[in-house]
Amino acid sequence: MEGYEKFKTDIYNLTKIDLNAYKEQQMKRRIDSLIGKHKCKSYTDYVGIIKSDKEAFEEFVSFLTINVSEFYRNPEQWKLFDTEFMPELIKKFGRKLRVWSAACSTGDEPYSLVMAMSKHLDLSQIHIIATDIDKQIIAQAKVGLYNEKSVAHVPDEFKKKYFTKVGKSYQIDEKIKKCVEFRQHNLLRDDYIKDCDLIVCRNVLIYFTDDAKFEVYSKFADSLKKTGILFIGNTEQIMNYATLGYKRRYSFYYEKEKEKYEVEI
Repeated sequence: MEGYEKFKTDIYNLTKIDLNAYKEQQMKRRIDSLIGKHKCKSYTDYVGIIKSDKEAFEEFVSFLTINVSEFYRNPEQWKLFDTEFMPELIKKFGRKLRVWSAACSTGDEPYSLVMAMSKHLDLSQIHIIATDIDKQIIAQAKVGLYNEKSVAHVPDEFKKKYFTKVGKSYQIDEKIKKCVEFRQHNLLRDDYIKDCDLIVCRNVLIYFTDDAKFEVYSKFADSLKKTGILFIGNTEQIMNYATLGYKRRYSFYYEKEKEKYEVEI
């Protein structure tokens, strides 16, 4: 199907989503599948549909967003968060931590953060800013209803305390939901949250180009306070972390050691 370059421009003008930041072969395959579902003969025809049909527009944004998420993904990383990083963050920054869960998808990650932090802080002291590009997914996160697979790694103490069984699904407690403020945010376009003590962005940037990854990790560094922590996914790594001012603590934890390009005296 021809005209993909024009399609990318049309989509940016319509949604402010920059498809150039994604790996093209994978993204184009996903888009072509969706276009086929609507029986469109060209990219131009499909752009016409999403311009005029609100449901088709929302479907398109949701379809592009990779939403494979679960609570406490990679439990060993969360154990390290509990035993080492939470005590350290409280010691350095106090009990009112400024925490950003970026590309939060269906809310599994920010809600996991609240529960993990609740072992060290009262719920009244916890406030997470959680952002995602997809407002449909944010709406789903606010509902807080999850399937059995999503909550499989939730520690038993939290599953009993903070979830209610609804049929085969699990509803998260309102007390946890009140600790999370959801906002729509585009990592490649919008202004970043500043003065963060902790930023969590896991298993998302693997879908970005190297240039887009560099841009996002650079902006995260600007957003963190000095000695703040960036928690990323186990499938990701920051190749040039020292250039950006990070110190690598573990394969998925990075500390902002200094400002970018700061000269040591």
